[in-house]
Amino acid sequence: MKTDSTNSRRSFLGALALGAAASGLSAFANPIEANTFENNIKKDLSEIEKWFDNIKGSHRIVYDGSTPHNGLPILWNWAFYLTNNQTGSPDEDITAMTVLRHSAIAFAMEDRLWAKYKLGEFFDVKDHTKSHAVRNPFYEPQDGDYPINGPGGIKSLQERGAMFCVCDLALNVYSGFIAPGVSMEASEVYEDFKAGLLPGIQVVPSGVWALGRAQEHGCGYIFAGG
Repeated sequence: MKTDSTNSRRSFLGALALGAAASGLSAFANPIEANTFENNIKKDLSEIEKWFDNIKGSHRIVYDGSTPHNGLPILWNWAFYLTNNQTGSPDEDITAMTVLRHSAIAFAMEDRLWAKYKLGEFFDVKDHTKSHAVRNPFYEPQDGDYPINGPGGIKSLQERGAMFCVCDLALNVYSGFIAPGVSMEASEVYEDFKAGLLPGIQVVPSGVWALGRAQEHGCGYIFAGG
């Protein structure tokens, strides 16, 4: 199930374009369905927009986690807290957000999904065993999961006020990539992905949408992918 990063990116963009075209046609084919769809989006967006109001403090950063990149989308979040603490700022004056999008979306998922769909193999993520991970290595990391030992994972960072979100568009697209290999419908995989997201991970319409919103809330931008 391992994919070449270049081919994966091309496939992702192609599927994204086809999916957008298909969804647009289906939405406008029936005016009633289109209105229902629009109302649901507005309702969800209202709740998501409120989530961004949790950004606080003088020091605000958003990390663009577009690839697994040895856990750096999580590691750099931890580093922001560490070095701001060392230079005199408490956690209450800091917000670090990581947007998990494209091929880093698996970091938003629980261990059950990593084992069931072989996400470590699919996204080429290895843990301390030096083999493809069958658990999320960056939620509660063990020694050897990161390139260095000691940094916190998503769970401990959330306890400090860090924020994590995941791209819904990528969840849709990658569920379609994975479904044939597990003899499931793409919609089934997508719903399973949504059901198995880690506590506190916010689903956003797209990763790039969330990056824009974070910057509108005063976050500086840092690219955290390869």
